[in-house]
Amino acid sequence: MFFTKMQGTGNDFIIIEDLNSQIRDYSGIAKILCDRHFGVGGDGLLIVKKSDIADAKMLIYNSDGSEAEMCGNGIRCFAKYIYDSKLAQKDNVTIETLCGVKRIELIKQSDSITGARVNMGRPQLDPKMIPALIQGESIVSRNIFVGRDEYTITSLNMGVPHTILFVDDVNGIDASNIGSRIEKSDYFPKGTNVNFVNVLNDCEFNVRTWERGAGLTLACGTGACASLVACVLNGKTKRCAKAHLLGGNVTVEWSDNGDVFMTGQCKTVFKGELQ
Repeated sequence: MFFTKMQGTGNDFIIIEDLNSQIRDYSGIAKILCDRHFGVGGDGLLIVKKSDIADAKMLIYNSDGSEAEMCGNGIRCFAKYIYDSKLAQKDNVTIETLCGVKRIELIKQSDSITGARVNMGRPQLDPKMIPALIQGESIVSRNIFVGRDEYTITSLNMGVPHTILFVDDVNGIDASNIGSRIEKSDYFPKGTNVNFVNVLNDCEFNVRTWERGAGLTLACGTGACASLVACVLNGKTKRCAKAHLLGGNVTVEWSDNGDVFMTGQCKTVFKGELQ
């Protein structure tokens, strides 16, 4: 079995092809391959499948073996992979995911794909669509208790569930502890990603993300998108801003028609063969 290791702003993935559906246990393979000591190492496993409605289908498995519906950094890497592998060699590609078909505009530099602009779709604000067991039409600047601790949160679904907390310093927060507690709280029956956001000005913010199924990562694309939406809903930024992640920067725009667009880099790290 051959694989390709890729990264998007430090969020790293192992990509394998299964065009003829010969692999059975994606979850088990993800846990083995993503192990950074005994495997290849990665935040997640991306599987390339055939699609009847798009150029290719992307399945996503986190490092703990759980399946995810969508990954913003992963889909940029995936789009570059199918272009470089000549599975869909065009500037605009479509990729089927568990949360619908996504459209990606590839960015070239000297005939090489260096980045991509992804239409991430529209945020879902209805608590039932997140899903979250919190009453109301939306969860914007709402207080919750996790144990004895109170947090002010904004939650939405950006392909996957996300919860945002605004903080003064993303580096001074115990993100692992707070993130894991909120992720597993009774408010979110399917868990939630947790983003800690420090707004710098109306066009920039820092974000650190505790990812459901992966823990703290260098970057989270859906998290950056969800964070921008939360910033706009809380009157903290304009509708287009730069998100500063540990692994680099992405530009996120919440267009007037409701779609969220994310632009960022993607890079092939190395290729190999699994024994």
